Amino acid sequence: MALLALSVWGLAMIYSAGVLNAPSPITQRIWMRHGALLVAALAGFVVVARVPTRWFEWISLPAFIFWTAVLGVTLAVGTGAGTASGVKAFLSIGGFRFQPSEAAKIATILYLARVLSSRDRPPRDLRDLLTPAAIVGVPLALVVLQPDLGTALAFIGILFASLFWAGTPWPILLLLASPGFALVLSFDTRLWSAYVILLFAGLYLYRFRLDLSESVAVFMANVAAGTIAGPLWSSLANYQKNRILVFLDPSVDPQGAGWQLIQSKVAVGSGGLFGKGFTLGTQKRLDFLPEQHTDFIFGVVGEEFGFVGTSLTLLLFLYAFSQMIKMAEGSRDPFAGLVIFGTLGAWLTHVFVNVGMTIGLVPITGIPLPFISYGGSFLLMSWLAAGIMIRVANEEP
Repeated sequence: MALLALSVWGLAMIYSAGVLNAPSPITQRIWMRHGALLVAALAGFVVVARVPTRWFEWISLPAFIFWTAVLGVTLAVGTGAGTASGVKAFLSIGGFRFQPSEAAKIATILYLARVLSSRDRPPRDLRDLLTPAAIVGVPLALVVLQPDLGTALAFIGILFASLFWAGTPWPILLLLASPGFALVLSFDTRLWSAYVILLFAGLYLYRFRLDLSESVAVFMANVAAGTIAGPLWSSLANYQKNRILVFLDPSVDPQGAGWQLIQSKVAVGSGGLFGKGFTLGTQKRLDFLPEQHTDFIFGVVGEEFGFVGTSLTLLLFLYAFSQMIKMAEGSRDPFAGLVIFGTLGAWLTHVFVNVGMTIGLVPITGIPLPFISYGGSFLLMSWLAAGIMIRVANEEP
């Protein structure tokens, strides 16, 4: 019910996002298109929720191979769309435009759950993580090459959530994530130096749990991540660099790359406690807030319903996620629990990054808010994932 409430709330917000002082036929009808997509998504949910759990296990590998191959094809012939106009993330077939990475996320969740649930013990060391990391790493790399960094973060969320539910010790998870920390901290010499010392101390204290080869591999991976930070920054497109720079200081380009963040923060801040009222947001009506029906729809919620509206929206997500955790805990089938938690990892990443970029806590990456943002592929795949969760949670092994 929480997911349905979020979808209805999202439909209302998309309608409001199209109410402008100078409306166009496209903005006025976009909520109707989203409503039709929601009906189709709910129909897909009903169908998927009746499929036997074992079918999902059987199809997981073929689905993973197929959608990974489609991601490869997308790199060659894909196009951009909307906020992702500069990436090769969409395929157009017969006038129908679809984002394969959304289906690839579900396929990855299912296959990763199948592999982890087939093991007779939880992962205990880094060697046990090689196969799960490779499963997620292949589609992740293809998505990064598009480049769609927002969706890539969702794949990382899937990996860590699944490994956590599989029983991986938290120090091992930290070691797996450590090259990412190294990459970020390497831009400051003092932070990098302190981090390397801390990492070395951590590896020494944890030496009885790791082989010497594993400790060396972790340390070298962190050094490599720090080394490539400079060349990686140079390889980024200008718009990607600008997104990071304006995250640190929006005033460096207030009329360009910083415009989205500045207008989003103004919209959310101007909502106050109760907001300006449904359809009455001025930043939105004047069309100052870019992409207000997709990536920045949380800004519309903040402006028109204020702190109360944004809090209730986040509480709905919190309730939905808590129910998912209860479903995973109550399942006696390891595969079911891993499917549920993998989906939770993807959605939680979407919510954290989307809300964070709206209020300036994380760089703008272009990632929708589940069940609320406009987007056919994401809405459809989210409801199909919900149907899979309901099925695997309610079917006895």
